[in-house]
Amino acid sequence: MTIPSLSRRKSKYTARTLPASETGERVATSAMIASLDSEGRETIAAPFGHALIDLAKTRDDIVGMSADLSKYTDLHVFAEAYPDRFYQMGMAEALLMSAAAGFAREGFVPFATTYAVFASRRAYDFIAMAIAEENLPVKICCALPGLSTGYGPSHQATEDLAIMRGMPNLTVLDPCDAVEIDQATRVIADTPGPVYMRLLRGKVPHVLGEYGYQFELGKAKMIHDGADVLFISSGFMTMRTLDAAKALAADGVSCAVLHSPTIKPLDAETIRKEASRGGRLVVTAENHSITGGLGEAVAGALMRAQLHVPFRQVALPDEFLDAGALPTLHDQYGITVDRITAQVKSWLDA
Repeated sequence: MTIPSLSRRKSKYTARTLPASETGERVATSAMIASLDSEGRETIAAPFGHALIDLAKTRDDIVGMSADLSKYTDLHVFAEAYPDRFYQMGMAEALLMSAAAGFAREGFVPFATTYAVFASRRAYDFIAMAIAEENLPVKICCALPGLSTGYGPSHQATEDLAIMRGMPNLTVLDPCDAVEIDQATRVIADTPGPVYMRLLRGKVPHVLGEYGYQFELGKAKMIHDGADVLFISSGFMTMRTLDAAKALAADGVSCAVLHSPTIKPLDAETIRKEASRGGRLVVTAENHSITGGLGEAVAGALMRAQLHVPFRQVALPDEFLDAGALPTLHDQYGITVDRITAQVKSWLDA
């Protein structure tokens, strides 16, 4: 069954060019569905869609579902390979989640894709009642997490982790790069119960492979060790903290990077162990509001363990963000490598 596609959503924001950046260069407005800037790194195209294709080769229970956004979640490559196992639900997230629940009840493992804002805000009750309460194996995979589009609050999912962390039975993931998206997609296909996973789409940077990284559900992994600062990060902010660690090393500051892709269930044991080691400044870094995401999850874990350590957060502000060019917005809201580096220096000097 294929449901005819409806027209794509249109943002209420008009594309514009923001003022010159600190370098004096004018930055063109980002596309509505822009890929994350590769920053000169090797990239892999559509890792999520290709991982699903590989899964489907040996598993006839895998189906792909979209709310009229398959091209923009990289599910289109799966749809081209397995058109008889792809279901286009139109601009109706409630229908998408309800239908996914139905597939799961019949023994399928549906991967339901849309934008993070639409899954977390518009379909929350349907996910809660039809999927999570029944503990069904629906995998909700969402593009445009946090500040990864320039088209303003209608498309910026800056609070999705806070929303989804509160739902019982739901596993919540924020993978870093193409390597981890590929690995995590394969792992969650075998994971009982529902999963909410953030996605980077298009040409996704390839970073963690050079560290020999292997994704494990519910596990935080030390990517780079250091004595002065402990970064605890998720999503593409782990790319940024790794770069910030290199920049800070040039100034004699030794930084560790602990990557925590599983936001729920949080690897509290590893976080407590690393935070208690060596008197380091603990800095969480996330592509999410300062409210309710990785930072506050880590803070809660430390508080419950009665660990008293210096603690700071790099995160987006608790407000609706501007529209505009992504490089400019990332600098404006403090999540570029330069801004992270400068902020950590100021905390250490305080």
